[in-house]
Amino acid sequence: MYPGRRAEAYPDRVALVMADTGEQLTYAEYEAAANRLAHLLRAEGLQRTDHVAYFMENSLEMVVAMGAGERTGLYYTLVNSHLTTAEAAWIINDSAAEVVVTTARMAAAAGLPDLCPGVRRWLMVDRPDELAGSFEDLAEAVAPFPATPVEGEKLGMALLYSSGTTGNPKGVQRPMPDLDPSDPLPVFQLVPKVYRTRPDMVFLQPAPLYHSGPQSATAESLRCGGTCVIMSRFDAGRFLELVEKYGVTHSLVVPTMLSRILQLPEEVRRSRDVSTLEAITHGAAPCPASVKRAMIDWLGPIIYEYYGSTEANGSVICDSHEWLAHPGTVGRPLLGEVLILDPDRNVLPTGATGEVWIKGATNFVYLNDPEKTAAGRSAAGDMSTTGDIGHLDADGYLYLTDRVGFTIISGGVNIYPVEIEEVLVEHPAVADAAVIGVPHDDLGEEVKAVVELTAGHRPSPELAAEIIEFCRGRLARYKCPRSVDFAATLPRTATGKLVKRTLRDAYVGAARPA
Repeated sequence: MYPGRRAEAYPDRVALVMADTGEQLTYAEYEAAANRLAHLLRAEGLQRTDHVAYFMENSLEMVVAMGAGERTGLYYTLVNSHLTTAEAAWIINDSAAEVVVTTARMAAAAGLPDLCPGVRRWLMVDRPDELAGSFEDLAEAVAPFPATPVEGEKLGMALLYSSGTTGNPKGVQRPMPDLDPSDPLPVFQLVPKVYRTRPDMVFLQPAPLYHSGPQSATAESLRCGGTCVIMSRFDAGRFLELVEKYGVTHSLVVPTMLSRILQLPEEVRRSRDVSTLEAITHGAAPCPASVKRAMIDWLGPIIYEYYGSTEANGSVICDSHEWLAHPGTVGRPLLGEVLILDPDRNVLPTGATGEVWIKGATNFVYLNDPEKTAAGRSAAGDMSTTGDIGHLDADGYLYLTDRVGFTIISGGVNIYPVEIEEVLVEHPAVADAAVIGVPHDDLGEEVKAVVELTAGHRPSPELAAEIIEFCRGRLARYKCPRSVDFAATLPRTATGKLVKRTLRDAYVGAARPA
């Protein structure tokens, strides 16, 4: 979030646009706003490596707040804007934030001051009068400060919390080097290769900025002098409309977004001029092969993939040509060496399935949780894992099978849900699918599919039987769902990750007889 010399060279270039309202900031305006808030943070007495938190929806002010933290040597935590008051308070307290910036749109923010005694100052965008006793209006608070840079700028960085798909969110803290903000961390110097960015690009950002991928992509857009168009929320038709309107060249999406775009009527897709697109990068969750192939068939070989995590412990990337030659891969390492280990942390041979570890990449700790940190790192500290399962082929390409916590063990056999989910979404009636293990008296667990239907299809026992039979024609029988349930919407985070613990909780105790 630090344009540096770009802002000096192109002060009148549009840096940020809010797609819903057309609101925008030039590079000069962005720099002035970020500098004013940076001065306020310094005046508050915050020192390098201190913590602040931002509880905000996608907005220009949110990007400005990140820019202020990134030039004052602070850890800034982006709190998921969909959380309840109690959930947001837990993260603010866990991160030891001393200043919090929020917005009037965040209804859950009103009760936070009573739950977060460690916060010294509460700032709110467009603060209503009734909250004047608890929050300062951000615009009024920064008005006395200059638009020039603070003295002795220092690189700050995001301290983000994982999505919590398998438990409570974890704060991911990386070491903060003592650098000028124009010198990003080595891992982020690789970001242009991940997103295929270039100077002067027009980047469409359809996802919540509190997640690591969207946050780093927006930061890269500013650092390279591009224009970033930010959506408040994703809508497939609106996405294509914005590509045409702004001449979008690049975007970062999640697989469910690609799926929703493909589900638009063909006449809608064909009616939009998307010829300016140079690169669409996807990540954060597995992409069904049928979806990826359809996108490449439609737009050409401009679909790129990355495998990474909030922990930024490594990066694996793949272009369209590589994927077509190695269907299903997420690519080869850009940063770090990928190893596949068994439960005893022995290296497995090529083609064998095990836990994915990355060696020689960046370090991290889970804030305030040494046990989780130790579980995800080797004793020597030179390898780390985030719990994914996969294998490598003879050419060194990585294939992800699932996550450790999602593996189904049925009759002593490991079953990986992602493989089944990819088959399910090929059925014409299935828009989205989740596969979980549910209790079984004899087998321990059995396979259950929970599916979201496409328009025009209705739940029925006959359709459930048809979907199971569809799987049997494509998978070994032991992998196929024994039952199919229907859901109006599957529980996914805003970045497309299935929150399977929500589904599992709903089926606890729902054992079926053998």
